[in-house]
Amino acid sequence: MTILAVIGSKALYLLFIWLLSAAAAAWIADRKGYAERVGLTFGLILSAIGLVIVLLLPSRPGSLWKVQGPIPRRSKPPPDAEQVLVPPGGEPPAESP
Repeated sequence: MTILAVIGSKALYLLFIWLLSAAAAAWIADRKGYAERVGLTFGLILSAIGLVIVLLLPSRPGSLWKVQGPIPRRSKPPPDAEQVLVPPGGEPPAESP
């Protein structure tokens, strides 16, 4: 039984690296304008190398990567006219003239 315990911590660290690289690759692929599945596939099959491949993919025009940059800002977005808060179980507020 001690043989399983010896490889357990190494396997757990490798599992964390594998899952974090897949999640990061999916997020980066989505920001670059590709489907999340592209990044998730690269991250799950190729692990950390897949994350590097997704980083090297060119970003598509109009993607969040091109518009906001590689790292998104943490500030609130400006209020839009189309974004209307609806109270629970109610109608949207009427526009005043």
